Formats: sequence, C-alpha cells, structure tokens
Amino acid sequence: MIASDVVDVYLAARRAQGVHLRSGARVLRQFARETGNPDLSEVTPESVAAFLRGRGTLSATWKTKRAVLSGLYRFAIARGYATDSVLPEQAPKLPPPQTPYVYTFDELQRLLAATSTLSKPHSRLQAATYRTLLLILYGAGLRVSEALKLQLGDVDLEQRILTVRNTKFYKSRLVPIGPRLTSVLVNYIEQRGTLALPEGRDSALLCSRTGHRLAYQFVITLFQRVRSAADIRCPDGEPRPPRLHDLRHTAAVHRVLAWYRAGKDVQRLLLPRSR
Repeated sequence: MIASDVVDVYLAARRAQGVHLRSGARVLRQFARETGNPDLSEVTPESVAAFLRGRGTLSATWKTKRAVLSGLYRFAIARGYATDSVLPEQAPKLPPPQTPYVYTFDELQRLLAATSTLSKPHSRLQAATYRTLLLILYGAGLRVSEALKLQLGDVDLEQRILTVRNTKFYKSRLVPIGPRLTSVLVNYIEQRGTLALPEGRDSALLCSRTGHRLAYQFVITLFQRVRSAADIRCPDGEPRPPRLHDLRHTAAVHRVLAWYRAGKDVQRLLLPRSR
C-alpha cells in the first residue's frame, strides 16, 4: 500500500480512538510527499533520514518527526503494510533547545508597530489580523495554535471570556481577558464582519481574506518579517532570534512581575485551581 494510503488508514484508526493528531497528520502527509509516495515497504532508510533532517538547520524537530513516524510504522507493521521499520535507532547530536525569551515592553510596542508592514491592497485586514493575533497571544497567554483555532463563537465580549477548545491533551478551557484586549477584539470583530463567514459563527476569528483559518506556517513566516521590521535580533549567546511562541512566556513573566509590584500573594495566585 502506498505511503499516503497507509497514513490515511492510520489517522482514521487513531481518530476513532479519540486522538486527533492534527500536527502529526501534517508531518505524515509531508513524509509521504517528500519520499515520493512509494509503497511504504519500499521507503528507504536514506529517504527517511533526509526527511527527518529537513532542509534547514538540524533542530529538535528531528525528534518530533521521528516520534510521529514511529507510531505510523508500529501500526503499519502490525497491519502487514510493512515488514520492518527503517527509522534510525539513534538520534544525531541535536542543538540545545532554544532558551525562552521575554520581550521587553519596548520590543512589544515595536512588534505591534511593525505589523503595519503586512498591509496589502488585496488583503486589507492582514495587518489588523496579525496585530490582533499578537495581542491575543500576549493578553491571553495562548499558544499560537490555540489562537489560530479560535472561532467567532468562542469570543464572549460581554463576559470577557475566550473559549479555547480541544487544545493540548484534548482539553478545553475558559480564559478571562482584560478590558483592553476586549476593546481590541470589539474593533477587530467589527472589521472581520466585512469578510466572508464560510461557517457562520463557527468561522475563524483570525482569518485570511477569504474568511478561512490562517495556516500555522504562514503565520510563522509573517512573524519573521514582523520581527525583522521591529529590529529584534538574536540575543547574546543564542543561535536563533526570539519566536512568536515567546509571547506566551512573556505574558506569564509580566503577569507575575505585575503581581509582585502590586503586593499580591504570588505563591497563592500561582497555586493550581481546584477542579
């Protein structure tokens, strides 16, 4: 059976078990494409090694991709779609994980200002959409994937609550937001109403010019442009510049610092909520 068909059968089986594998599905389909989509039993160790390494600098993504492929091969061998695994047994020497970065308030302002560079005549809301994304990541402390999955119906402006659905570990949660972020969302949603709503209230909050959800990799590519325009470079001793995900770290650190400055009982506030 060709690799893409095995991937489809594997994903269907995992989803029947309640496992969504959204990011894993992207990895597996990319694997099928980049190996030329042969019969899975004919995929060579060399083509697997090339896929795991990728085209850029070797990174921890190698381990992520290998873990996803390991699940596929266990399934394929059990079902008779492959006789053995061609995955490498040992990982190459990977660079250390990137140190979380905390943006300064000045850098945050520069990032927000730099979103204006994304303004395009054929995509009139692109700059406003990206600015709103940055403010949601910082103001609500969401993961990038969580923000991109928000639907219009997930935003309760009256109660000032975001509903974040089926996130990490397949859980959902309610996230309270402050008045300033609420004001930003009021203005953005009014502009968003000028674009298509392909799924009504279930349409993406942060969307493309066609009203559809933004692709994760596209958002990361735009961030590289915004970060460059904001003149934010690699910190001393770090091989890579700060990431979009670091806005989540920044939100947490700035919140704790604000509690300390306000004389709050930080240890009590950091305790996990009882369920």
